[in-house]
Amino acid sequence: MVACPCGSGRSFADCCRPFVRGELEPPTAEALMRSRYTAYARRDEDYLFRTWHESSRPMTLDVDAVDWRGLNVIGTTGGGPDDVEGTVTFVAHHSTGAISTGSMRETSRFVKQDGRWLYVDGDVD
Repeated sequence: MVACPCGSGRSFADCCRPFVRGELEPPTAEALMRSRYTAYARRDEDYLFRTWHESSRPMTLDVDAVDWRGLNVIGTTGGGPDDVEGTVTFVAHHSTGAISTGSMRETSRFVKQDGRWLYVDGDVD
């Protein structure tokens, strides 16, 4: 079993792969956040752009700058299947070279538009 990078404890095939491949839509803001983390870890720019709200989507993205090493979801507000907005607070662990490691804590904002969850922006602590 290839473990999903999002830290769910499930296999990639049974977790984020259907979202990243576009076979299914993430049903919650947390599922979208986890699949976006997975896309960063797997360097999948296409998925990141597809799931980024047009109001805040950057023109370019450098997914090769950081190696993502682990994810801890701290909490959520809203973001359920019947909600139209939500937040997810998480800590993402990373390295930027052979010996440089760190972590980033973010509270991300998501909106549901036309039945799809999209990342809007986030506050980094």
